[in-house]
Amino acid sequence: MSWLAGVATVRSYERAWLRDDLKAGVVLTALLIPAGMGYAEAAGLPPVTGLYATIVPLLIYAIVGPSRILVLGPDSALAPIIAAAVVPLAMGDPARAVALAGLLAIMVGLVLVLAGVLRLGFVTDLLSKPIRVGYLNGIAVVVLISQTPKLLGFGIESRRPVVDVVTISTSLSETDLIAVAFGAASLAVIVVFRLVRSRVPGVLAAVAGSMLVAWLAGLADDVPVVGALPQGLPAPALGGLAWSDVAALAGPALGIALIAFADTGVLSRTFAARHGRSVSGSREMAAIGISNAASGLLGGFPISGSSSRTPVAEQAGARTQLTGVVGALLVLAFMLLAPGVTAYLPSATLAAVVIVAAASLIDVPGTLRLIRMSAVDGVLSIAAFLGVVLWGVLEGILVAIALSLVAFVNQAWRPYRAELGRVAGVRGYHDLSRHPEGERVPGAVIVRFDAPLFFANGGLFDDYVRSVVAAAPRDVHTVILAAEPITDIDTTAVDELVELDDTLAARGIRLVIAEMKGPVKDQLRRYGLGERFGPDRFAPTVGAAVDAITGEFRTDIEPDSPNPGRG
Repeated sequence: MSWLAGVATVRSYERAWLRDDLKAGVVLTALLIPAGMGYAEAAGLPPVTGLYATIVPLLIYAIVGPSRILVLGPDSALAPIIAAAVVPLAMGDPARAVALAGLLAIMVGLVLVLAGVLRLGFVTDLLSKPIRVGYLNGIAVVVLISQTPKLLGFGIESRRPVVDVVTISTSLSETDLIAVAFGAASLAVIVVFRLVRSRVPGVLAAVAGSMLVAWLAGLADDVPVVGALPQGLPAPALGGLAWSDVAALAGPALGIALIAFADTGVLSRTFAARHGRSVSGSREMAAIGISNAASGLLGGFPISGSSSRTPVAEQAGARTQLTGVVGALLVLAFMLLAPGVTAYLPSATLAAVVIVAAASLIDVPGTLRLIRMSAVDGVLSIAAFLGVVLWGVLEGILVAIALSLVAFVNQAWRPYRAELGRVAGVRGYHDLSRHPEGERVPGAVIVRFDAPLFFANGGLFDDYVRSVVAAAPRDVHTVILAAEPITDIDTTAVDELVELDDTLAARGIRLVIAEMKGPVKDQLRRYGLGERFGPDRFAPTVGAAVDAITGEFRTDIEPDSPNPGRG
């Protein structure tokens, strides 16, 4: 029962929350319908599937979801990935596209449920902040390009963003001025309502206004429209699938699972923290997985937490998952009782809704801050952006993750390293390159290597210590390794350490290891080096090692002198 968060909410539900949840559910519905249909179109699927992918996940998440106000549903970040995975395999068959999207959602769900059970939430650490910023910027550009033809009143066969730009530029002669008028007016209404902070959602005003104008002016036959939705409940639509489809969708399913949980996990933790709560990452992952699988089984497609609809629900006063339930039921009522209304909804208006949502993902200031703070992070963010825009969403993500891993290995391969010495009147031993006034300890060399020792940097460590010893005065008889930053050592690096110890010993120099952590000492013993590096080769601190080789305590510091750290 601990995984049925909705049951716990019902047991602790307070009557005073009911009015807020109902009101928030009504407000939320105004966004759920156009957003669901718009993101379905962006994913290359019939608009009705976006409503199925809204209703089912909201109801399921209300039962199993740990976050009280998180809103799940179709998302602009996932739509291009879904389109890239499904559209080529569907070969122009809408029914097959729906079946493939459903299968993709089920596969995403299974991945997330398994990952949640195995407590693998840490994998989302692969999506570092630079990647997320660059990825979202790239997604925004991809969505903006994909929706531009609909805004202009014509359609193209979408390939890759760069190719689409060329296709759009050569198809401008097909522009429908009436569609452009609807799209531009819808954009203006949404933006103006947002700027004046109207209590009426701009999306609702734009959608309702466009349908009203199209109906009154009799323009439904003169401008591309969404069309009437079929009546009926969400139902399975998985016919015609084969095992080869599972293999073809495996890669996209893993990518969508990673992105869906990364986005939803951050969103869930953020809103939970605002209300003084915490959310289990593993439970959140499993809940998103169950919701995705249910969506796929009943005619929907992959979903995640919504960064646009969740804030709306919170601002409208949502207290619990009942808000999502109310929204889902109202959307269902719309489909059953008034499906024909969307026969007057211009496709350009839906494109405007998606464009505004996508534009909100662009974070130029965030990219500039990353560049100012870290050149490496700035490059990673730009690489993620270019990868998404030039090669595709999933490919761009994989390229950026690979670059992140390369940057990490490079940092560990060539970490900061320093020779340490005394600074008169200051406790501790400090980096001589940062403290030119410092002095070496007579007869000793003190070195620090700020990284775990592993196969890629073991040789660098060996070479660095030798170079420092070679540059030191000839009376050196002891090398002290300040080993506190060394948190691990593998078998390759151990060989380098042994070789260094032998080389130093041949020159009459003794290697002493100071401040090494207990688990790393245990590793040395497991590697069979307990006799070579016995207790006499270790020192609890660098200071203790210096005192042992000099035979005296420091006299240049007062008992209460400050310790600014080991710069």
